[in-house]
Amino acid sequence: MVYFVGAGPGAEDLITVRGERLLKEAQVVIYAGSLVNPELLKGVREGCEVYNSAYMTLEEVMETIIEAEKKGRMTVRLHTGDPCLYGAVREQMDILDREGIPYESCPGVSSFCGAAAALNLEYTLPDVSQSVVITRMEGRTPVPGRESVRAFEHGATMVLFLSAGLLKELAEQLLLGGFKEDTPAAIVYKATWPEEESHICTVGTLKETAEKYGITKTALIIVGEAVRHRQYQRSKLSDPGFSTGVR
Repeated sequence: MVYFVGAGPGAEDLITVRGERLLKEAQVVIYAGSLVNPELLKGVREGCEVYNSAYMTLEEVMETIIEAEKKGRMTVRLHTGDPCLYGAVREQMDILDREGIPYESCPGVSSFCGAAAALNLEYTLPDVSQSVVITRMEGRTPVPGRESVRAFEHGATMVLFLSAGLLKELAEQLLLGGFKEDTPAAIVYKATWPEEESHICTVGTLKETAEKYGITKTALIIVGEAVRHRQYQRSKLSDPGFSTGVR
């Protein structure tokens, strides 16, 4: 059996209870290199085979999983955050489907949640933003033209993965998409790790803020008025004018 497990955003105690249990039961663990906190591997069982996929091709990863399956061993494929976001899991699952190997997914805490925690941020403030767009700048992996940053033109809160090294281009795309230079933004480096940093800035100062603090990768970019968390309306969740069931 193969389990795709979300390791969480970084802190070793932010893996789910289920994920931790699966990790302790695994006989083979293939983890996502420097993106997964190595402290999580301290709890693996004695004799567990541990592989760092940063030094493996997709073919090598799948060969290792298939070989473990032939020997009747349980494998955990440990991905950063939640594997459903930029986890490249579908291509692995398709191969397992072809091989007739069963698998399950165990969700994890995404780094966009960890970044919000670092900023004490609520993405969906009433009367400010009720939508969150999770996307990325185009790099080695292409982005469909209809999903380019400039194409959204929505004004909703944006969370950008894998874009910390393209902040000049990102700012240009945000401005073309309708944001203003003074729109609030934040850079969160290694959310929930011990070396976590968070810096509030604007769309117009994204690049210089990252340069000031030497941030070039492993950071999330958050853009929108929700970053400022001002001038929002009280939630209807506990409004005295509403009864349970309609809040």
